[in-house]
Amino acid sequence: AMAAENPRSLFALSAAAVSCSMGALEQDVWALPGHLLRRLLPLLSIFRLERAEDAARRAGLSTQPIWRKLWDDVMKTRPPNSENITCWRKKFLETFFSNVLHGVLDISSDWRLNDRHFSPLLHSSPHVSQLTLCNMLQGAVELTAEHNQKVLENLASSLQILKFQHLLSSDQSIRHSLVLLLHRLIHHGSVTQVSMYSWPVPDTVLLVLILSMSAGYWRSGNALAYHSTPCGLCREEDKAQSQEPAQEQAERSCYDEREYSDGENQKGSSRAPEEADVEVDRRGADACLNSALSRPRSPLQNQACEEGSSKVTCDPIGFQGGHSRCVSSQLSCHSALQKARRRLKPAAGKKRRCLRRSRELYADPEDLYDFVFAVAREDNSGLFDRNSATEGENADNWTSSSSGSLCTGQAGCKKRGSAGIFSLKAACRFRSVSTLELFSIPLTGETCWTLSDLLSSWVSLENLVLSYNGLGDNIFCIVSGLRALSRRSDCHLRVVRVSDVFSCMPCMELVRCILSAFPQLHTLSVSFDLKNQLEGYRPEGNPSCSEVEIPESCLEQLEIRFPREPLHTKFLLPVLKASKSLQQLSLDSATLPCSQELGLLLEALKECNPSLKKLSFHDVNLAEHQKEVLLLLQDPVLQEITFSFCRLFESSTTEFLSEIINTVKRNSSLKSLKLPGNRLGNHRLVALADIFSEDSSSALCQLDVSSNCIKPDGLLEFTKKLEGYIQQRGGQIQFTHLRLFQNWLDQDAETAQEALQRLKALCSVVNDPWDSSQAFADYISVM
Repeated sequence: AMAAENPRSLFALSAAAVSCSMGALEQDVWALPGHLLRRLLPLLSIFRLERAEDAARRAGLSTQPIWRKLWDDVMKTRPPNSENITCWRKKFLETFFSNVLHGVLDISSDWRLNDRHFSPLLHSSPHVSQLTLCNMLQGAVELTAEHNQKVLENLASSLQILKFQHLLSSDQSIRHSLVLLLHRLIHHGSVTQVSMYSWPVPDTVLLVLILSMSAGYWRSGNALAYHSTPCGLCREEDKAQSQEPAQEQAERSCYDEREYSDGENQKGSSRAPEEADVEVDRRGADACLNSALSRPRSPLQNQACEEGSSKVTCDPIGFQGGHSRCVSSQLSCHSALQKARRRLKPAAGKKRRCLRRSRELYADPEDLYDFVFAVAREDNSGLFDRNSATEGENADNWTSSSSGSLCTGQAGCKKRGSAGIFSLKAACRFRSVSTLELFSIPLTGETCWTLSDLLSSWVSLENLVLSYNGLGDNIFCIVSGLRALSRRSDCHLRVVRVSDVFSCMPCMELVRCILSAFPQLHTLSVSFDLKNQLEGYRPEGNPSCSEVEIPESCLEQLEIRFPREPLHTKFLLPVLKASKSLQQLSLDSATLPCSQELGLLLEALKECNPSLKKLSFHDVNLAEHQKEVLLLLQDPVLQEITFSFCRLFESSTTEFLSEIINTVKRNSSLKSLKLPGNRLGNHRLVALADIFSEDSSSALCQLDVSSNCIKPDGLLEFTKKLEGYIQQRGGQIQFTHLRLFQNWLDQDAETAQEALQRLKALCSVVNDPWDSSQAFADYISVM
């Protein structure tokens, strides 16, 4: 404490001496007066600094500046979205954990990281809410190692978002580690979101593994039978279930049996003997677990069950380090009985030979492709119905292999649902995630159907994002899964976002398809860059979605990015009429085929959507629609209006700008006006300050003037004018946020700094260090 009175003597103490002293006198150190503690905190290692949080809080001190400096000194990078970081302690420790896990950061590089009491992964893991695994999944192998069990337990409590990026094909041992990790973090953890990014050539087995385990499924097969000791957490769940009254167990068993029986009946009764054999091999153990249920069985049922159990014993799977699981699909013995009966039926020679090859594929205990599931549909009506084309060569059916390719060796051999694939209805479910995001991952027809099967029962899913997956007409099998999911009373899906390079059909038709299949959606976003290369292309066998009737929907937010398609209000009108609760509408890159089209749209919005609060136009040429723009700005219901890169002032007069200002001044409901990319320039920006004049009744809080060729002198003049109006109104002004991204403020740094400092005293200002000269050079280079 005496040394702390003199900064020089305090800094003369070595960091090691300070840490050693604190180890012995920690309680006394935390009792120091606030002004002494403030000088001591910057000299602590991150282990001691972490332990000092409570003491600093009691003394009224903030450690945020120290963690911020730690970031600069250790990470040596500018954090993304730094203006939105509310807790630098959490940001630092979360990034620190990821960098240490992937070997990016050497803890010996800074004395504050190198503390003998500090275990980097263990002590930072409680602060990790988001984790990214990449490349060969080395992080998964490390986290499932025996010495990191406590780390994994911490992550199971703290981790919310799990991301996979730039994955490469991996061997079986790495997949095994991934299975253990996903089981702990998702099935027995708190992960709510799984995201996958940038996987140009996805490994089908690995992709389906992640998808299925995210949906709460895994199988009790040889492929994952690595341990014989059940997972402790799973054992507790099984114990709780075993205490369930016998009557409830019997009723549930009957329900499972009835569900599976219905599914089998829909699939058809004729299968090859080899197919039945393999399915009994895979399911025999699961079926026999139902023998413990308290209900009478016939001798034939007992025989079927014994036949299955004689071939396969229960395959345990689970968590490393004494935490593993013997999972049962809970299939009833009735299913084994059905397979035993089907075994007596003959099959065609070609089909028998194909299925024999399938059995050889699935006999491999290293094969993880059994994560592909087949759902027995209750209602097979709709777009791209798989079971509607079962004649001839079963063109709409698939067979799966470890390589994920179609079986094309024999005619009529595209049978989907071969050995090793079991019904989702009868499968045992674990906890599943609520958000799934797939970015830049090509999805084949087979993986799309797998995803569709998973979606049909993924009741916990709330957000689905499919971005640049090359879906094409495979979007219809996704819609099929959504339609099946919408029939579930316990469904939670409310947000669907689909974006891609090419659209297989006009945007409005796809919007109507999705909305008619899933009217419970609250948010729907459909976005495409270009039209399909084949003009007039439409997937065969699919009716025009413009003819599909849309039921009354719960839609609150609709976003459409057109691939330079004309915006025809007559196609949008049915969607607007069905969406009485619509609050946000965004239209991007649409062309207006005639001058009356925008007027018709405004009339439709006023008539059909009285609750609309936010309206956005991006890259829509509104230069010749000044009347409609003014009508929107005087709307008494809209609270946020965006005209982004809409060429508002491309050929406008001074009178138009004055009309905009006067309209906004009289509108007391408009809270946010966003005008990025409309060539405001200095003089128009200065004029916009009149919105806040003394005679104004405007309630405008946010103004976005990004990308508008604003220079420092113009910004300074705007600031001075705004200061004058605020002073005239006695500080009674609601303006709180100004966005200035990508303007020419670097041309006079001193003037820009003065303007920004004065502005920040009036409102919150968000800008970026944009190099306008380089941006102009880039623009010229691509012209």
